Amino acid sequence: MRPVVLPANTPRSFYRGTGRIHRFRGLPAPADEYHPEDWVASTTARFGSAPAGLTTLPDGRELATAVADDPEAWLGAAHVERYGADPALLVKLLDAGQRLPLHVHPDRRFAAAHLASPYGKTEAWIIVDAVPDAVVHLGFRRPVEPDELAGWVTGQKIAAMLSATNQVPVRPGDAVLVPAGLPHAIGPGIFLVEAQEPTDFSVLLEREGFAVDESAAFLGLDVDLALSCVDRRAWPASRLVALSRERKAARGIRPGVDRLFPAAADGFFRAERLRPDPVSVLDPGFSVVVVLTGSGSLAHADGAMPVAAGDTLVVPFAAGAGELRGDVTAVRCRPSAA
Repeated sequence: MRPVVLPANTPRSFYRGTGRIHRFRGLPAPADEYHPEDWVASTTARFGSAPAGLTTLPDGRELATAVADDPEAWLGAAHVERYGADPALLVKLLDAGQRLPLHVHPDRRFAAAHLASPYGKTEAWIIVDAVPDAVVHLGFRRPVEPDELAGWVTGQKIAAMLSATNQVPVRPGDAVLVPAGLPHAIGPGIFLVEAQEPTDFSVLLEREGFAVDESAAFLGLDVDLALSCVDRRAWPASRLVALSRERKAARGIRPGVDRLFPAAADGFFRAERLRPDPVSVLDPGFSVVVVLTGSGSLAHADGAMPVAAGDTLVVPFAAGAGELRGDVTAVRCRPSAA
């Protein structure tokens, strides 16, 4: 088996992009600006809108079907023993043409109890590009009582909610872990790669100005139940530091490979920055590779293939160990270690 270069997969969303995903891929920008996400190597459907979100391979099969037909070749025996025929990972490109609404993703305990899923939605961001002074909102600066939160949400008191959050500056090269439950919003002008648990569960604390009805905003749950998944604790700067790893803080784990996320992410997913010097050494394993800059070649057990900025690839376990060479940089996202 070989790595597979994937086409764009941009289901329509409720917020605007800028066309940056299509420009990154060398494609014409869509006339409809509500395509701000590319779901890469996705076996996850959009919540309530299947099959939207699922990746179709160049041979016409859905990736989910291909994996189900030969799970050990795609994922490896150890992964299949733990997760079954499930990559346990979703990767996205995200192009924020406007500030996203303040929202929260449930954790695994909540999802198992109320959403019939073994996965919540812890996620993490790798900032590819950002306008000057770009910020994200991460967590509340002070403890928030349940009645206060409910009042903000039911009354759509956006200014009060946002003023209670931390505004965290971000720049290209940063990596930020966003644990499930943490209120967050991505600011405008940010282009990122996102690794996450394989669900589309979001509780929208803010929906004014976004075409999302109340039922969808709360995952079809009672409002009070949905809001019970929110982490209302204070997240001061001393706690937020543990979520962020700037480029200079990443540590090499193999030649030409830097670890991107803190250890707290390891139970959910992993990510690596690939910068050949002169080679990036890739151990065997299912992974998703996003080529960020330049061009080069990706060697695998069955040969080698050219890669260039804008390419996204899904790499099966059976492709074996690999090497990335050339004047190129990339991000490699992987499931939690089995």
